Amino acid sequence: MDDGDHGTTVRAWLRGIEVFAGPLPEFDPERAPADPTRLFVSWLAEAVRDGLRDPHAMTLSTVDEAGDPDARVLILKGVDARGWQFAGHGFSPKGRQLAVHARAALTFYWPEHGRQIRLRGAVAPGSAEDNAADFLSRSTTARAESLIGRQSQYLADTVERDQALEKSLALIEGEPALVDSAWTLYTLAPTEVEFWQAAKSRVHTRLRYERTEHGWERFRLWS
Repeated sequence: MDDGDHGTTVRAWLRGIEVFAGPLPEFDPERAPADPTRLFVSWLAEAVRDGLRDPHAMTLSTVDEAGDPDARVLILKGVDARGWQFAGHGFSPKGRQLAVHARAALTFYWPEHGRQIRLRGAVAPGSAEDNAADFLSRSTTARAESLIGRQSQYLADTVERDQALEKSLALIEGEPALVDSAWTLYTLAPTEVEFWQAAKSRVHTRLRYERTEHGWERFRLWS
């Protein structure tokens, strides 16, 4: 089989994968609340209620120093009137990218419900108190790894990693309140929030909230 035949086979295989297989929830944009935060929390609560796996997982998209896009999956830390919160090390790739381009996008996708939520906006770091509180809420191992300060660097020797982690864990054991000063709780304050509800007919429902000087405005979008 040549590469062309293989590509055709893969395309046919992908086309044959069923999507939106189960029953999908209803979404009436006309009854959506004026604030996207309320709608987001209600959708998240439905995902939790129905037992969807990792419903608070989201894709964070940033831009690096060269202007190239980058993305990774993180866990949502909170959402309130200020925006959506996530955390990371200030010296990690995402931390360095946000220090240069303090804007990002978040994407949530719950395939069992056929729902997607997309946000874009400015990102601001938290206060020293907020950063410390988030750091100390992490597991001991997660804190120890952060204190090593080598996230995303090349790993040549796992023995070296294990030894560094052992030393870091011992450091925390001796000083449980130790905080990594580079750990940061970020808040994305969205200017746009889009809710997407799939339909088996493929006539999907899209509702976008756009922030204006007078508050949020809502717009239906073509699917």
